[in-house]
Amino acid sequence: MAAFDYTALDTNGKQKKGVLEGDSPRQVRQQLKEKGFVPLAVEPTVQKTQTKGAKVSNKGTISASDLALLTRQLATLLQAGIPLEETLKAVSKQSEKPKVISMMLAIRSKVVEGHSLAQALTEYPKAFPDLYRATVAAGEHSGHLDLVLEQLADYTESRYQTRKKIQGAMIYPVVLVIFSILIVVGMLTFVVPKIVGIFEGSDQELPALTQAMISSSEFLQSWWWAIGLLIVAAIMGFQKALQNEPFKYKVHANILKVPLIGKINRGFNAARVISTLSILSKSGVPLVEALRISGQVSGNLCIREAVIEGAEKLKEGATLFNSLDQSGYFPPMMMQMVASGESSGELDSMLGRAADNQERELEDLVSTIVSLFEPLMLVVMGGVVMVIVLSIMLPVINMNSSIG
Repeated sequence: MAAFDYTALDTNGKQKKGVLEGDSPRQVRQQLKEKGFVPLAVEPTVQKTQTKGAKVSNKGTISASDLALLTRQLATLLQAGIPLEETLKAVSKQSEKPKVISMMLAIRSKVVEGHSLAQALTEYPKAFPDLYRATVAAGEHSGHLDLVLEQLADYTESRYQTRKKIQGAMIYPVVLVIFSILIVVGMLTFVVPKIVGIFEGSDQELPALTQAMISSSEFLQSWWWAIGLLIVAAIMGFQKALQNEPFKYKVHANILKVPLIGKINRGFNAARVISTLSILSKSGVPLVEALRISGQVSGNLCIREAVIEGAEKLKEGATLFNSLDQSGYFPPMMMQMVASGESSGELDSMLGRAADNQERELEDLVSTIVSLFEPLMLVVMGGVVMVIVLSIMLPVINMNSSIG
């Protein structure tokens, strides 16, 4: 049976959307009528995602947490000996999200029609990337899909947890920066004009710092809207410029040159590439093809290009160490572990250890930066507030000196 997305009116006249299985749209309409619904539209799920290009990007994606959960459920049920068709149906019933239910039933329909699971997953390339599909295809080819999915579940969960840790560590610094900017803008806009206005009627000449603060405050009050529009325009213009591949490449290359940010970016992408290579290699994907796919997961174009060039060198007979080390984007410790794995014949396990080691180093580095950022931000904020207070107090001190 195929999966169909439906839109219908319930007994209260409210519109409902969902997914049902049936041999034909007519059968699905009959099922809806038996439930007391009035069918408005019934359309095959797979066909809908293929024909409505505007909706593919929305319906064809799922979150990292959903992907990790789906993979774990598939691995668990297959290891329990449940057939693939029933496994996909059970996973669709476990989800409470219509988008995921629709996706899993559509994949099940393709499997029932005789396609492999990897082929069925190609209907949703944004939800299941090349890495995922290649790993599943290798598992089906080797006859150990359940074990391969177990490894893939560990990988997706580890990636998700690492991402959450980094995002969680960055929340506090971002919030602190935003509130600091708001406080300074508020003081310049509302506090400084009222206090400094007291001295405008006096004949004494205001200190240079006070005059500069008054000018900044007046400029901010008069042109705050222009500043806001300029910031928005700059952000939108930069995002549009990033759609140009040469410009995006230059930006990524410059990011790698920034002392601290470049190190974090290299470490993060190196960990992603090596951990992806590890899971693909363990799943039986040929090393050249695995390296090519691994390069696609890198978010930095420079590193991605270096990995793809490394795959070509590997194809020509070079070792994995020589193929990647010449780029200079991978940490020396990681490269030494790769070389050790090649020489000992335990490359698969050594790749996993190298990826885990790099992720731990990255987490430690991010934690250290975040711990140092808080006192540094407080010092900067204290300095800004001190300048504002001095600009207010200097005229008072000068006035008292004159009176004295």
